Amino acid sequence: MDEIQLSFYPPAAVLTLNRPEVRNSLSPPMIELFHQAWDQLEERNDIAAVIITGAGTAFCGGLDLRVLEEMATRSVEEVRQDSAELMRLFSRIYQFPKPVIAAVNGPAAGGGCGLVSVCDIVIAVEGATFAYPETRLGSIPALVAVFLVRICGEKKARELLLTGRTFPVEEGREIGLVNTIVDPPSLLGKAREAVDAIARNSPVAMSLTKELIGDLHGLSLQEALNTALQLNALVRTSEDFEEGVSSFLEKRQPRWRQK
Repeated sequence: MDEIQLSFYPPAAVLTLNRPEVRNSLSPPMIELFHQAWDQLEERNDIAAVIITGAGTAFCGGLDLRVLEEMATRSVEEVRQDSAELMRLFSRIYQFPKPVIAAVNGPAAGGGCGLVSVCDIVIAVEGATFAYPETRLGSIPALVAVFLVRICGEKKARELLLTGRTFPVEEGREIGLVNTIVDPPSLLGKAREAVDAIARNSPVAMSLTKELIGDLHGLSLQEALNTALQLNALVRTSEDFEEGVSSFLEKRQPRWRQK
């Protein structure tokens, strides 16, 4: 049974974490399969957005405890290399030119919360929970902290990361981690509704919007405005901009160039 399942339903792709017997916890081989699936996604021109979800009753329990146990016997360099692969995966998802939607079907913890944090839109079921428990295990939430601080600010991130407490989906929405809460049977349907809405938009404009949002954090006001100015000028010389304006004036649906 494949630990990562990738299915295509243009304009959507659905990537499912498929280790339900261990709450879809991540392992180095599973992360490698994740990368291979992402290689396929980068080649598809018929996909407007990607949905990430979990099999069974959990979204992702973080790093597999058996892997954590083995790490105590490994060298610093070996552990660094494993962490670098997870970092690379988070970066690929966060910087993917197309929107990525987390369809959170149950509890997410540790690295699972990291996956949630790097997605553009998060739809979660009622009763879903989130936790960053690394400090309770003698570790630190190093990679996920980078993204959590961007989402909810330093003070709230400190509280969640230092206590390691589990918090409900309603609090996730309050702090900006979760966009929408749905009943479980509606989860994938709601995610596909979001994909259908995304598919009506310009691929070029969405890619540049993601780039802009990713670049803004930590910039001064003038640096942010200069970045926005450059991307604004770039998009207004694109074929998508020309098509968008023409279709609006002609009162028809746009025909975006595939990217």
